[in-house]
Amino acid sequence: MATGWAGDGAVQDQIDATIKDGVQRARTQLRKGPGLARCEECEAKIPLARRKAVPGVRLCVTCQEALDRDARASTGYNRRGSKDSQLR
Repeated sequence: MATGWAGDGAVQDQIDATIKDGVQRARTQLRKGPGLARCEECEAKIPLARRKAVPGVRLCVTCQEALDRDARASTGYNRRGSKDSQLR
């Protein structure tokens, strides 16, 4: 019977789904295999220590930071929405 109210644990289910989506997105971005000796964006040399620490590395630290900054600004959404969007 539908009552119009969220069931027990509905908020926790949303939180769990958000975390699961984030973990899945992060896993798809992981690279495997040998890394590059030079950055594919700016051609700067990638140090051996970075190539050992980050398998499949393709970007230097500077380019990776810029990519992460851009990705952070454009990803994510509020699954529950704002109160205003639910009232419209």
